[in-house]
Amino acid sequence: MSRPIQARINLDALSENLARVRRYAPGSKVLSVIKANAYGHGLIRTAGALSASDGFALLDLEDAVRLRQAGFGQKIVLLEGCFSSDELHAASRYSIDIVVHCVEQIDMLEHAQLEQKIGVFAKCNTGMNRLGFSPSEFPDAVSRLEKNANVSDIVLMTHFYGADGNEGVTGQMEVFGKFKLNHPRSLANSAALIRYPETRGEWVRPGIMLYGSSPFSETSTQGLGLKPVMTLISRIIAVQEIRAGDGVGYGPIFRAGQDMRIGIVACGYADGFPRHAPNGTPVLVQGRRTATVGRVSMDMLFVDISNIRDAGIGSEVVLWGEGNPVEQVAQACGTISYELLCAVAPRVPVSYC
Repeated sequence: MSRPIQARINLDALSENLARVRRYAPGSKVLSVIKANAYGHGLIRTAGALSASDGFALLDLEDAVRLRQAGFGQKIVLLEGCFSSDELHAASRYSIDIVVHCVEQIDMLEHAQLEQKIGVFAKCNTGMNRLGFSPSEFPDAVSRLEKNANVSDIVLMTHFYGADGNEGVTGQMEVFGKFKLNHPRSLANSAALIRYPETRGEWVRPGIMLYGSSPFSETSTQGLGLKPVMTLISRIIAVQEIRAGDGVGYGPIFRAGQDMRIGIVACGYADGFPRHAPNGTPVLVQGRRTATVGRVSMDMLFVDISNIRDAGIGSEVVLWGEGNPVEQVAQACGTISYELLCAVAPRVPVSYC
């Protein structure tokens, strides 16, 4: 018999979250971000649920080609662009747009003899200091792209580093606003398109909000009108009655202050639940809120069921998702929901509903 853990993906929730994006940014086209296997949700099935998108953004050329071969005709953008002439020719052949963020990529475009012209997203580094031309280089880079016979159209883009926190976007918007370039813009990620209307250019690039997780630590998914998409579910496979002073798990980080009932759950760090999850990480057992105790093992973790007297072997446990928002679990673990969603292991069965 297979282990009882599974990741349940609600495809309707994906579609509804996309509709919510459009309510936030009604005047923009939507470039849905589906990199990292659609944040762990499955590339093709997720793209199908998000088929009302105007385009998709991802990293890997192979995944972009899979989308084309599966019949998706929307704009597809490679967020890191191409790294070789062979990749550039493949992108051209499959009508895949590319981000251009360095001089070497422009040089490659200028020396290529492509099958057909290619769309370009020209990226400016306005403060993230990750990818992109510096503000002083950016106008010249765009000018070279405008003159390039291989380029069909240009979108201007940047990426915000503080839209979800106190830093905001003002400084980066001031940098970007100095450019007098007559091309469409793609600026807003999930946090920016929700919080800063001025960033909603011709294209928005929602990511985490599509998957039903809030980009803000102080605002819930429900408060944003989003629905969780992935629910990671398992079951209790054993119960231990322990005494006051007993430890739980390896190198016990938890010792009982009183007699307790402990449920052992079929989920561990080999499934993607973080080993560093502390005592008190929220879970649901039979729909009731409780918490983890002890250190997460490779294949199992421990939950307190002392006050859930009818819980026992076979009881359902929601690690995150419906009723137990993934961002709350992530916050308890000192990380972000993106990491939890992307880290679900291939051995965890996925079901779609």
